[in-house]
Amino acid sequence: MIARRGAVSRTKWAALIGSVLLVGAACAGTGATTAPGPTANSVAATPNIVASCACASPAEAAAAPSTTSSAATPAGSQTGMAGTVVAWGDDTAHQTDVPAGLSGVVAVAAGDSFSVALKSDGTVVAWGGNQGESALPVGLSDVKAISAGSGFTVALKSDGTVVGWGENADGQTHPPAGLSGVVEISAGGTHTLALKGNGTIAAWGGDANGETDVPAGLQHVIHVSAGYDYSLAVMSDGTVVAWGNKYPTDVATGVAKVPSGLGNVIAVSAGFSHNLVIKQGGDVVSWGGNQDGETSVPSGLKAGAVAAGGNFSLALRPDGKVVAWGGNDSGQATVPADLSSVIAIDAGGSHALAIVAKGV
Repeated sequence: MIARRGAVSRTKWAALIGSVLLVGAACAGTGATTAPGPTANSVAATPNIVASCACASPAEAAAAPSTTSSAATPAGSQTGMAGTVVAWGDDTAHQTDVPAGLSGVVAVAAGDSFSVALKSDGTVVAWGGNQGESALPVGLSDVKAISAGSGFTVALKSDGTVVGWGENADGQTHPPAGLSGVVEISAGGTHTLALKGNGTIAAWGGDANGETDVPAGLQHVIHVSAGYDYSLAVMSDGTVVAWGNKYPTDVATGVAKVPSGLGNVIAVSAGFSHNLVIKQGGDVVSWGGNQDGETSVPSGLKAGAVAAGGNFSLALRPDGKVVAWGGNDSGQATVPADLSSVIAIDAGGSHALAIVAKGV
């Protein structure tokens, strides 16, 4: 997700729009992959739709937000669905060159210039990148969720512990000693968020703009998403809390400033300088930078998952179709015409990933 350290600064964003140096989604986040049930506005007989990384709708998507903490269920394999990977957009670092024969995939994560896939057997496959992002830890297994940051990846194991690899200039791949009980993860520019089963958040890595300064006493969190230099959390009451991002220029974008009155939120995805949320019923709301139309949500859109990329946005409709808008300098917002039966998505710097369903 997000820009590699030194690749692009927020103050130079306007001048660099359209460049392949622009960065990816948190995917945020992208975060743990979860399997929300259909909402009241979902198409009947819709398969369990999930977004990988930090873009996933939590398990609470099937019900109204509660007043007590209920953390998202992490495991992508719990969806009972797996499939093959389709990629499009920028390929300068081979990030869209999906390995031949890759199947049984339950989650995907798109970084700045690399891609990661989680298989139903708990193993991980990575490709692309130019600084070792695809070099997995030896013996990595029993993984339940993945999230790709700018130049690094974090993985959540079934025992609730976190493993990281890749760029580590700010300690973003090294979780705090003794960290356990984690149910969701999200990798940002140079920082990582972990949601624990008790509804609290652990954060580590880069903190130049307060992105790891979790508000004191924050609890009852059900979902997290790490942006470039800021963080978002969905609360059990459907509200969103933001912190970090102390750049003076953010007065214009307001990327870390939650819109007044925003509520009934069930999922969130933080990108480089814009955010996407899904509200109860499937409506999508976006805010932040909009230089390429990345926050201009298509009218009438209903989604089961969303993913905020560098300067573009993705949404997964209840019918398994993907919708994209915003920057398209590398084809990242040009969804393959025949793409259907999609169960998970993620947005990177200038590329996108989707899982096409194949029964496990």
